[in-house]
Amino acid sequence: MAVLGAIADDLTGATDLAITLTSAGYRTTVVLGMEDLGEVTAGDLREEADAVVVALKSRTMPVDRAVDVSLRALERLQREGCERFYVKYCSTFDSTPRGNIGPVSEAVMDALGEDLTVVAPAFPTNGRTVYRGHLFVGEDPLDESAMRHHPLTPMNDSSLPRLLAPQVSGGAKDIALVPWPVVGQGVEAVRGAITRAGETGARFVVVDALTDEDLRTLAEATASLRVLTGGSALAQGLRGPREPDHATWALPEGPHVVLSGSASRATQGQVQHALTVGTGHHLRAAELREDFDGTVSSIVSAALSADTSPFVVYATASPEDVAETADASVIEEALAAVAERLVAGGTRALLVAGGETSGAVVQRLGVGALTLGREVDPGVAWTRGHRADGDIHLMLKSGNFGGEDLFVRAWEGSQ
Repeated sequence: MAVLGAIADDLTGATDLAITLTSAGYRTTVVLGMEDLGEVTAGDLREEADAVVVALKSRTMPVDRAVDVSLRALERLQREGCERFYVKYCSTFDSTPRGNIGPVSEAVMDALGEDLTVVAPAFPTNGRTVYRGHLFVGEDPLDESAMRHHPLTPMNDSSLPRLLAPQVSGGAKDIALVPWPVVGQGVEAVRGAITRAGETGARFVVVDALTDEDLRTLAEATASLRVLTGGSALAQGLRGPREPDHATWALPEGPHVVLSGSASRATQGQVQHALTVGTGHHLRAAELREDFDGTVSSIVSAALSADTSPFVVYATASPEDVAETADASVIEEALAAVAERLVAGGTRALLVAGGETSGAVVQRLGVGALTLGREVDPGVAWTRGHRADGDIHLMLKSGNFGGEDLFVRAWEGSQ
């Protein structure tokens, strides 16, 4: 029976967290949305899983709807026996001025009768750090990074307390900060600072973190908290009931197809690198509106006839394309349709870049749950997607994650 239940606001974030939990000693299952949760946690999976991560598609939903689906996920996780809970959001704190991070976290706490949690998006291995409450992406404050141009959640401030204050009912008085000099003093100092913040009325405590060791300190200091919120890296400090046990597989033969809907700078670089080795198709909303079926059919035919060099179907390759890619629904629909037809044609391994794209693809493919394999890059791993008519291998990559050569390197060797 699962003891830890997590609610992730998108699919790639869910797999990222599951990778970390598996490394921390939890046998982890990722399930897709509320409709699938009852089915995939029945029988053997219910007995074997120590942690269940529910992958929602709530990051950019209207606030009320995001809260509703998150609370439904929480209720089901409670029925499955989970005793501790984790609200997972992006390490770049992707949200709008109204939410959804604050409202969802607050709703989960209220439903559980909890008064205090921490806010910890840091992911130092991938360059996300928090200092004096400000979130950095590499050397740049969040609002000076590429995230300020994000088409859905442009981030115009680096201060986590300022970003969170409009999103929670108590505003700024609900938020406290544990600065790095305190974190550097160790577990007891952090635990004491969090306790004192709660005693003064704060519900959300932003905690600085510059290194993985800082996050391990924070995880130990918050062992008594029933609810944690943060990016996936905080979970590395948790202690599961087993030794780490990542599954290993040999990838099936077939074309090396990448489906990329992400507009992130990291993915742009990965697309460009892959195109120097392989080939692909630049997918545009205009061509889909003119001839959706014909465009999809042409892409599938080209991909199935490709050799083992990457064949990349990509919606964005440069910042100039971001405005067009904001017409996301038709792009997602097309990438999902391409995936469906590729699998019908015998393809059994796909790399998908972008949280929204990954959600659309797995939904179209009828994937009910994911089993995690070994990490290829921090936060990125091959998974096995379980379907009624046979498993498929999927790498579901957050837009900002992975090395520049990932689209080429992902298929090397066995995962």
